[in-house]
Amino acid sequence: MAVLRGAVSARRYRVVGAIPDGFRDSFSDSLVSYAFRESADPGRAQETFGWVEIHNLLDTNFSDLNRWLFDRYAVFALRTDKKVLPSRLFKAHLEKRVQAWCQAQQRTHCPPTVRAELKERLELELLGRSLPRVQLHEVSWNLVDGWLLFHNLSAAANERFRKLFFQTFGLKALPEAPLDRVLPVDPALADRLALTGGLDYRPEDRA
Repeated sequence: MAVLRGAVSARRYRVVGAIPDGFRDSFSDSLVSYAFRESADPGRAQETFGWVEIHNLLDTNFSDLNRWLFDRYAVFALRTDKKVLPSRLFKAHLEKRVQAWCQAQQRTHCPPTVRAELKERLELELLGRSLPRVQLHEVSWNLVDGWLLFHNLSAAANERFRKLFFQTFGLKALPEAPLDRVLPVDPALADRLALTGGLDYRPEDRA
């Protein structure tokens, strides 16, 4: 995992809300409740996502604290699976199915309803035989200082992470800007920046 081995790209958040007493057990249960689950319908092109342990994307137990809780840091990952069929290959297979139907029915053209049915059957068949595209994004959460890193920069992945994080822990993860870390040290910086006319920065909760 990148979080354990070197340079990473990440979005930083501050966590709003009080961490409960006995959080080790409650957080372990919460992670299990929202852990990754395999799709119940492998023949559908749908996304499935949930938490996994960082050492192996197949581990979703979270009962061993030593595998996800390191001193003041909780470290786990968001796994997202999605099955995607190669469009050109799928189209070629579909045309073969359409041609076979026309020959069997001695027809020159395939009706739209029949083509749609053949397409649906082919999707179910190929998706059921294919492996999903798997994405894994680590989370590094400083439980003492109240900040975390989500190791992905895409807007879609970050939005999914924030929603699942709130559902799991009942805590909000609010995005931090670089100035959020500077202003507590130099509170007058915002006023000086505003005087330049180039930036009117006021820290606020960016939900």
